[in-house]
Amino acid sequence: MTALPVDIDPTRIDVRASTSSEGTTVTVTGEVDSTTAPGLRTCLLEVIARPGRAAVEVDLRAVTFLDSAGLSALATAHRAAVASGRVLQMRCGTTRAVVRPLQITGLWTVFTVVDA
Repeated sequence: MTALPVDIDPTRIDVRASTSSEGTTVTVTGEVDSTTAPGLRTCLLEVIARPGRAAVEVDLRAVTFLDSAGLSALATAHRAAVASGRVLQMRCGTTRAVVRPLQITGLWTVFTVVDA
């Protein structure tokens, strides 16, 4: 059985990866929920699997909604980064939609938040 491709709904979420000499930044805009989280997870895992040791930064400052599926996608990416010897950094800003779920679940202290 083969899995169906996961599409990211461009009307609800935008995920863009950009690479520089300092590492890769994945910028996420919109809602991260049970519908869009699988696409985000796929993107993050692909970026983490790329050769190199540079940090991967996830910019969540423009996320307007983050539910348990989104938290799970971020946790999965974090575990993959640790397993590959890389650092996954979260840039959250002051966005309550992101900061609060991370704090409530305790992930705030697990993830490397670079702009706390």
